Amino acid sequence: MSDDWISAAAMVLSATFVVLASLSLLAAWQSRFASARPSLFAPDRPATAFLFDGDRLLDATPDARSLLSDGDDNGALPRVLACLGPMFPGLKQLLETLPRTGQMIIASGPDIIPPVLLRAEHLTGLTRLTMIDTGKDHASGQQDRATLAALQQEVLAQRAVLSLSPTLIWRENHKSEVIWANHAYMIRAVELLADNEELSWPLPRLFDTPKGTTGGPPRAKLVMQGGAEWFELTYLPQGSETLCYAQAANATVKAEASLREFMQTLTKTFADLPIGLAIFDRTRVLQLFNPALADLTGLPPEFLISRPTLSAVLDAMRAKAMLPEPKNYRSWRRHLTKLEEEASQGLFEETWSLPGGRTYRVLGRPHPNGALAFMFEDISTEMTRTRRYRADLELGQSVIDAVDEAVAVFSQGGQLVMSNQAYAQLWNHDPAVLLSDAGITRLCAWWRDHSAPSILWDDASDFVCTVGDRTAWDGEARLLDGRQIACHFRPLASGATLITFRARMAEDGPARLEPVMSQLMSA
Repeated sequence: MSDDWISAAAMVLSATFVVLASLSLLAAWQSRFASARPSLFAPDRPATAFLFDGDRLLDATPDARSLLSDGDDNGALPRVLACLGPMFPGLKQLLETLPRTGQMIIASGPDIIPPVLLRAEHLTGLTRLTMIDTGKDHASGQQDRATLAALQQEVLAQRAVLSLSPTLIWRENHKSEVIWANHAYMIRAVELLADNEELSWPLPRLFDTPKGTTGGPPRAKLVMQGGAEWFELTYLPQGSETLCYAQAANATVKAEASLREFMQTLTKTFADLPIGLAIFDRTRVLQLFNPALADLTGLPPEFLISRPTLSAVLDAMRAKAMLPEPKNYRSWRRHLTKLEEEASQGLFEETWSLPGGRTYRVLGRPHPNGALAFMFEDISTEMTRTRRYRADLELGQSVIDAVDEAVAVFSQGGQLVMSNQAYAQLWNHDPAVLLSDAGITRLCAWWRDHSAPSILWDDASDFVCTVGDRTAWDGEARLLDGRQIACHFRPLASGATLITFRARMAEDGPARLEPVMSQLMSA
């Protein structure tokens, strides 16, 4: 009985072991095929082959994928052409004819040794590219010669790019030693060597590592035999090493120097202007001003140097009573918004009468790139002179209005510049209402229509329009109502003419008026 139990236990253990072994083998077989990427190429296919649907890569052998840079399979065909193009001249143009020919074999260029062939096939809308190695004696397990030739061509192309680049490129190790450099770096390193000194490894450092810089890439200057050269430096950490670039910045440095000189010239020019100038950029921050602005507005120079905004400048001016005081603050803020809008359109021009008695003319003009320029001019003297001139004119007008005689003053060009109330009453019109039409010719016609026929008015017109020395003279005329007027013609300074009229009633006025009226009626 014990032997039967032992046999049964042995059979159970054997069956369990067989099952576990089978499950292990099955799991290993499934994991192998699950991790393997399915491919459209059979194992006996060449080592380098691509299959495209248009520009999209459907499949590729492992060696073929090694030629592609990292990226999506969509749009992979241009990357393959960029890689294989140097090996096969005219590859892109030949592939454009592939849908018509169906199949072609392209040989590599004469500089590819050993030569490589590329078979291109058009298969029901798909494109298959296969690189054929002409030498079949390479060892198994290694990449085929076609792949190695493509990689070698890519390395040569990258080496040429680095060697011919005008940008200085070098690598530094963790000790800041130059362990590699391109041709442009080597040329300058050799030129900067001292006499009887040879180039050795590690290469000499041309630039010191910048400490912490702000406001753009750091710059450094190399003093070469042909002159100084400026460079902008870029440092990119790569693990324990650093990849460094030095790009030429001579044009940038020269442009900045020219800009500084131009700004200094503008500053010196604006410094002598009596007009206050303030230029704000597109964000309405003060960028440029002259000393006259501080003098006219009373704003401290340190405040203006701090580059305040337009609103801050106007607020500070209002605090110093340098703005016209509005009725309320809210309307004043709306006025500031209107001021900025009108200035940006080139329409802003105002005269500010300030509480202190001064008068400013303020102009706002747009500048390129959305900037604004404001000009402040003190016209207090001009306004005072204008007011005084107007007061003098009003005083002179009141003086001649008090004269009993009718007075008319003409300029050298024959334009009426002044008349009094006695003149308006005598001739029944006021020419001062529209002085632009009050010329000597028009007024002589008016006088002729309102008086008896006489050649006096022709002589008056000639006298007023005569240029040069003139002699005063007198004349008489008779109005239609019978009054006789004595006319006096006097030359004034600057070619002006004074004409006065005094009316008097003759003793035989009514009797002498009848022939005049009859003559006018007959005429």
